[in-house]
Amino acid sequence: MGNQPTPTPSKRGIIIFAVAMRFIHTHISYILGHYKGEMPLSNYLKYYFKKHPILGSRDRKLISEMAYCFYRCAKGFDNKKYSQAELIDASLLLAESNLPQLTKLISEHWQSQYGKDFEDNFIFLKEAKFDFEIDKLFTNNITFSEGINKTEWLHTMLRRPRLFIHIVPQYFAEASRLLQTAEIDYEQINDHCFAFANGTTIEKILAPKMYRIQDASSQKTAAYFKMKDTETLWDCCSGAGGKALLAKDVAPHATLCVSDVRKTILDNLAERFALYGYPIPERLILSADSALQTKKLLGERRFQHIIADVPCSGSGTWARTPEQLYFFEPATLSDFAKRQKAIANNALQYLENGGTFVYITCSVFEAENEEVLQDILAHNPQITLQQQQLINGTAMGADSMFIAVLRR
Repeated sequence: MGNQPTPTPSKRGIIIFAVAMRFIHTHISYILGHYKGEMPLSNYLKYYFKKHPILGSRDRKLISEMAYCFYRCAKGFDNKKYSQAELIDASLLLAESNLPQLTKLISEHWQSQYGKDFEDNFIFLKEAKFDFEIDKLFTNNITFSEGINKTEWLHTMLRRPRLFIHIVPQYFAEASRLLQTAEIDYEQINDHCFAFANGTTIEKILAPKMYRIQDASSQKTAAYFKMKDTETLWDCCSGAGGKALLAKDVAPHATLCVSDVRKTILDNLAERFALYGYPIPERLILSADSALQTKKLLGERRFQHIIADVPCSGSGTWARTPEQLYFFEPATLSDFAKRQKAIANNALQYLENGGTFVYITCSVFEAENEEVLQDILAHNPQITLQQQQLINGTAMGADSMFIAVLRR
């Protein structure tokens, strides 16, 4: 041992770099081999990194990017023909990514291609005998809602959606000034909505009370909330209050009741309302698809407006969560549709005559949208459909949502 030559600095650096690369690949291989879509990928990675504190911030960014790129693209290849390492390399070329450090993690012969556009790398991979077919990403024979093209939707899975924020109206001028001073690139969509590149650190520039992160398509639903300050609203699947806050923007003094099955998320909703200066609304822990539970809590109450942003497949948001596309099971669609019908038909019993019912999903599938509407109308002859739309966000790097307004 003592007679062996000491590696020169350059050789030592190469050895250290090679060890680091194997270290990263060991972790990403474990993650891809063990993660089965049982929870959001972001949560799984958070738990994984907590268990492996040896992974530094740069390592976590690289591993996360590799995982997301893999789930964006891998199904487009014939997985039986290629190794996992080859699929990771190919996915890093095809999926939109912006981490220059990833270049060195790709096969040496492919490194010069990293960061080039999709068409260029598509041709490159084809010449390297790596055939990618975008239709393989989603082979299920499921009908899409009118207003969205399946191929265009599939192409969005390869791109990182943009970050959108909703500016609280009284802070518009100040927020604009702070962003310009910080020389942050953004696009102003309208008076309330700003768009940024994914990963922009807005929290370092704007105070929390000035804005909330909310997709552009989600923000557009506010145009369908025809409320007055003197009226009442029940948000029956409120979550953390994204739609309820939009409703408050429309009618700041309207009387609001919100409900969800999760106490923790209603607590989060209360914190958000307080942050933005709104009174905390009445909060009910209930599952809106349970007629018995709803009757017990609401009794004979009626509301002039009801919003039902129902649980769904989330297919309109899969560009943000590509693991859901990768692990999607078609059988779950009928389960979602069954629950959506139950929620809508139950909640409608608490709508006043002349009142409006707003049905919302973040799905692009007809089974969760138009077909549910048909069921609602069939079971509620006193209800009429006023308007419906698929809010298609594919062109602007946003989510896609379905919205319908019904009236009693």
